[in-house]
Amino acid sequence: MAQKTTTTILTNSSGVIPDRELFRIGEVARILAVRPSVLRFWETEFPRVAPRKSGSGHRVYRRADVELLLRIRELLYVKKYSIEGARKRLREKDPEEAPDSEGLMQAVRELDKIVGRPISSLFKF
Repeated sequence: MAQKTTTTILTNSSGVIPDRELFRIGEVARILAVRPSVLRFWETEFPRVAPRKSGSGHRVYRRADVELLLRIRELLYVKKYSIEGARKRLREKDPEEAPDSEGLMQAVRELDKIVGRPISSLFKF
């Protein structure tokens, strides 16, 4: 008699991250609506995904890891990027996240005023 195998397919990621800082792999898999094996695979393909290990050897994801994984899931499943394409997209600077150069220079000038001299003088190059 042939043994019947069943697979569970997870769908409809809510994308809602609970208000906590640390998550186990099963929790992250439910948030992203993927299997834990997919998360382990993504760890090998995306070096920035690097969960810590607990004392008992379980993967522990930080909130930043989960946010990155949500972005990866969107690139792969929604926007249909290849793994390599998603890697390239993640390496690109996101214009919404990157500070503008004028804002950065203004912050440097303010720090100069606070310190009383150019902050570059505090560092030896």
